[in-house]
Amino acid sequence: MEKNFLLWQKGEMGKKMEDKTRSIALQWLVPSGILAMVIVIMLFNFSTKSRLSANDTVTRNMTATAETCADNFREQLQLIETIGEPVAELLGDKTSLESVYAVKMARLAMKYTNAYAVCVIDADGKGVDNTGAKISIAERDYFDDVNGAKEPQHFYVLEDGFKGKNAIVTSIPIEHESGRGHLLMFYPLNNFEALVKQNDFVSWNTVALVNGDGTFLLVSGTGNEWKQGDNLYEMLKDSDADVVKKMKTRITNHVSSTAAVVVDDVETALVHVPVGINDWTLVTGISQSYVDRQMDKQWGDVRNMMIQLVVVTLVFICLIVGINIAGKVINYRKQEQLEEKADTDLLTGLNNKLATERKIKDYIAKNPKSRAMMFILDIDNFKKINDTMGHAFGDEVLRSLGQQIGSIFRASDIIGRVGGDEFFIFLKNIMTDETIKKEAKKVENFFQDFKTGEYTKYSATASIGVAIFPEEGSDFDSLYKAADQALYKAKKRGKNQLAFYNDSWTEDKK
Repeated sequence: MEKNFLLWQKGEMGKKMEDKTRSIALQWLVPSGILAMVIVIMLFNFSTKSRLSANDTVTRNMTATAETCADNFREQLQLIETIGEPVAELLGDKTSLESVYAVKMARLAMKYTNAYAVCVIDADGKGVDNTGAKISIAERDYFDDVNGAKEPQHFYVLEDGFKGKNAIVTSIPIEHESGRGHLLMFYPLNNFEALVKQNDFVSWNTVALVNGDGTFLLVSGTGNEWKQGDNLYEMLKDSDADVVKKMKTRITNHVSSTAAVVVDDVETALVHVPVGINDWTLVTGISQSYVDRQMDKQWGDVRNMMIQLVVVTLVFICLIVGINIAGKVINYRKQEQLEEKADTDLLTGLNNKLATERKIKDYIAKNPKSRAMMFILDIDNFKKINDTMGHAFGDEVLRSLGQQIGSIFRASDIIGRVGGDEFFIFLKNIMTDETIKKEAKKVENFFQDFKTGEYTKYSATASIGVAIFPEEGSDFDSLYKAADQALYKAKKRGKNQLAFYNDSWTEDKK
């Protein structure tokens, strides 16, 4: 006994010393920690602003380069349209769209643009090209789109119908007395390649012209395995869905932007800018490693200075982190203790009414299909116990019941005192019918052997109602109602027994 006391006394002294050491450490470390925190915050803010500034600069440069390429591309197509419109107007005054005059006008339009071919066709798709050769595009896939256009339009075509090339064709309506014809001017796609090379895309991966549904019309570059006819959004299926959604919205709204995505398992910065023609977008893919290198160039000196300052303040930061962690642990333990006290019935040590109902409701909400059992039990003739043996003995009955019944179930089950002599037992994850019968029998047997009292052993009995979740109640209120009705059955049948809400369980049990 004395040895135990000495050990206890030693433990108490050690505890006091530990508390004193902690108090002194906090007194010295708090001012240092505050100073270190201020320095860290300043460094962090400076670092964040510097990196954001570098990121903005790199992003603006990439976007500006892509926009320049898109502008040049649009200007080339608009030049074709600008030259073609007066030519089409002059052709509308002539009697034939297949005449020598039509050929001369086609050659004139070609002379002042970078089109590789110019054709004049009538409403049936027949006409002549700039060489004087007769042509027909009536069987081409793009003829219906061209023939239906009432104003200048630009179309991407896989096969032009006479040169065997894929191209961008500018269609300008010709209002002719014989019907609406069209002046067709074909833009050479190698010009697009030349534009890409002129706009500092050499170090970038790939540049593509994309239509509204994400299909690649033109592709230039060798960095990624992008191919004509591929789909941009399908290619980004492994990327963050929210990022792709925002990017798609911006493309639809014709807004330039940069997005970090995954292309062919490679982190890629995807820059997209509207071309300003149709719903076309210029999309450029740049490896994230290239972007990172550009950012490093922008803020490399700042970063080196930051590293030196971080090394100087590292000890302070570690101390601050340690103090914060220790404080959080202490606060967490205190909060845990307070919550436990607030949830505990002071007499029995079980959950109180509010805690019991809350925990059961939480379980039901999170496990709507997991089987469970709810017991409601009332001590029989408890008023008589208080009247004949005194309230102190009645409290002892309740206290003893709480201690003993809590020991026969799993720690994860919910047991609580919800009224004067009313208790809840909620058993989770009941897998089989056999388990239901077994647990019901366990509760019955408990009250057959339950005795309390320090000197005089008193056998207290209880009436018990049982309901099964979710069959007999899919929420707390309906389950409680079913169990309460079962309790009423038990009392009506003479007390000191268990009754199920569904009598078939009682019959099977017997």
